[in-house]
Amino acid sequence: MKIVHILFLFTFISFTICHASVNDFCVADLKAPITNSGYPCKPVKSVTSDDFVFHGLVAGSTNNSFKLGVTAASVTNFPALNGLGVSTIRVDIEEGGFAPMHTHPDATELIISIQGEATVGFVTPTGVYTKVLKSGDLFVIPPGLLHFVVNSGKGKAMGYAAFSSENPSTQITDLLLFGNNLPSDLVAKTTLLDLAQVKKLKAQFGGSG
Repeated sequence: MKIVHILFLFTFISFTICHASVNDFCVADLKAPITNSGYPCKPVKSVTSDDFVFHGLVAGSTNNSFKLGVTAASVTNFPALNGLGVSTIRVDIEEGGFAPMHTHPDATELIISIQGEATVGFVTPTGVYTKVLKSGDLFVIPPGLLHFVVNSGKGKAMGYAAFSSENPSTQITDLLLFGNNLPSDLVAKTTLLDLAQVKKLKAQFGGSG
């Protein structure tokens, strides 16, 4: 009986390895519904070299409250990333601008500084880890931790960030707190902020109440 179990296990492992080697890639079929395991594969016969190239990682608009421009290459606009567990963004921050406190619950982030000077950091329940980055420096942020980026130099700062997910989620603290319809007095009470300041921030971030 044990020999039968061993043979079955060996056959199963062999099938799994062979199956994995056949699926070298799975370019996403964005027209199909997404599932818990991601997008289904586009038929291989319709895949071309163009599917593996992305041309849109250009400077984003910094005309906003944060003076922050972000352009992303994730599975939703670069289908070849489907199932590969990687994606990237380009970040442009004008002088005096910043990326506000936010988290990526499902991805590690690797920040790569290209131009200018930026102060980056993340917060844990027991400490704060922050560093000033210049061109050529890298900084890694473990998944789910609250973090920020501030342009702390002169002129524009620019860099890239790589993620350990083809479609990382982002939760921005300011939008979560002030972009909702909770009554302003409740937000003020639970954040220890003045009611007038809460109403001002709700107006800025599209909240109500």
